[in-house]
Amino acid sequence: MGRIGSARGFSFWLWALLLAVAGSGLAPCGVVKRAEAQVLGLGESAASPTPAADPYGRDTPRSTVTRLLRALADRDYVTAGQIFALPAERQDEAADLARALQAALDAGGTLRPYAELSNDPAGATGDGLPADQEQVGTFGGAEALPILLQRTTAEDGSAFWQIAPATLDALESIDIAVPPAAADATERGPTIAGAPVADWLRLAGVLVLLFAGFWLLSRLLLFAGRRLGNAESPAYHLLNAALPPLALVLALVTFRIHGGDAEVSIIARQTMLRYLGILNLLALLWFALRLVNGITNWLSNRMQRAERRQAASVIVFARRVIKILLLLFAAIGVLDTLGFNVTTGLAALGLGGLVLALGAQKSVENLVGTLSVLADRPVQVGDFCRVGDVSGTVEDIGIRSTRIRTTERTVISIPNGDFSSRHIENFSQRDRFLFQMIFGVDYEAEPAQLAEAAATIAAVLHDHPQVGRDPCRAVVKGHGPDAYEIEALAYIETTDFGESLAVRQELLLSIYRKLAEAGIPLASATRAAFYRRDPAAGAPRA
Repeated sequence: MGRIGSARGFSFWLWALLLAVAGSGLAPCGVVKRAEAQVLGLGESAASPTPAADPYGRDTPRSTVTRLLRALADRDYVTAGQIFALPAERQDEAADLARALQAALDAGGTLRPYAELSNDPAGATGDGLPADQEQVGTFGGAEALPILLQRTTAEDGSAFWQIAPATLDALESIDIAVPPAAADATERGPTIAGAPVADWLRLAGVLVLLFAGFWLLSRLLLFAGRRLGNAESPAYHLLNAALPPLALVLALVTFRIHGGDAEVSIIARQTMLRYLGILNLLALLWFALRLVNGITNWLSNRMQRAERRQAASVIVFARRVIKILLLLFAAIGVLDTLGFNVTTGLAALGLGGLVLALGAQKSVENLVGTLSVLADRPVQVGDFCRVGDVSGTVEDIGIRSTRIRTTERTVISIPNGDFSSRHIENFSQRDRFLFQMIFGVDYEAEPAQLAEAAATIAAVLHDHPQVGRDPCRAVVKGHGPDAYEIEALAYIETTDFGESLAVRQELLLSIYRKLAEAGIPLASATRAAFYRRDPAAGAPRA
């Protein structure tokens, strides 16, 4: 009993860990919230007019910080100085202030990741700051002095963002070693993208160590799960599928939380944080896809064991829809991180909505057909059916089409829009099988033999335990082209096709045997021709 309790407690804490990390992993990247706002057209940028383009790329807080980092990476302190809100008499100090800001950031200062910076010319709202200010980072170590951007309006009416005077005053108040203007980054070794190679290697090494540590921890948890519980249980298989991507998610989240203020080049840190956001998104996608696969496979197997095949088809359909939605949100997040204006793209889709609707008419028709098939349930996966002139076993009911395996072992795909409108005959839903035969008795038989033959056939049907009683008859139908015809009609009480064939064979063999014992001649497959002589023609005539 203690062993079972330990296993249940272990599973509970692992599930709690999965849910907590999934939530915390989504929060830093902020993709879902931004994607939802963009899809619905409720994003801040959609509500604000686009101002005139700024020659220094200071139109939004995001573009301002991006332009600042690019200038610092290129050691272009003159351009970087244009991002400082300085009066005209202090413009000659701009380059020195840019060097000081870079030194403060390299010494442990932070900037918000690219994905968290507002891409709205009006800035973010609801942050507790004045409408014309935006906090984009901190510096100064434990003091955590804010780096503020200030929205400035020029005489021509154009607006742009600059580092606020309050931040410049705080920058001048701290004691920090600023390298001389003549110093070059190569004094710290070779550089990549404006940052020393040593800094890149340091950050990459920390990330690799974090992933290795969490991966080893996941292996230990699985080992403990095997010792405490059942390695063949659905929960264990689900955790085994989810823990590898979860280890990567945890490593990325930990790196993001603790690596943002490391004393390495701000260029290396921000670049890694920006593009690790894509990796974090892909890791979450990997985690979500494997989790969806694990849960739906488990549910589908349960439905199959319970012979609820239609429910299994719905689960497969839901899994495909969820995967498509996950891929869609991931694509929006990746494009947003790479700097593409997703809102503009979605607006373009709105303008071309009519063209898209016309082009996707068949796809929408097939999707509606899929929903109709799943809701109306004319067939289920595994059913043998006839659709038009196609007969076979339903293998899959997909989003676009239904696949049928024919008796010749070929696979035919029928679009669901067409499938749902066709005449569908489902053989698997039969509650019993029809036994209907015509027995031919030779024309040489006497009427008494015909009556005896009908009674014999009816007795065989009545005596079999798997033949229903209503209807159950054998009657002389009349005469055919070659023989007297006796019609036998009954139902075989089984839903299994193979069993019905066996019962059918038993009935036929028993009927043939009893008719032979009674000396009742059955008609042969040959045809007899009788000739008579025509007296007028003097020649035989058929």
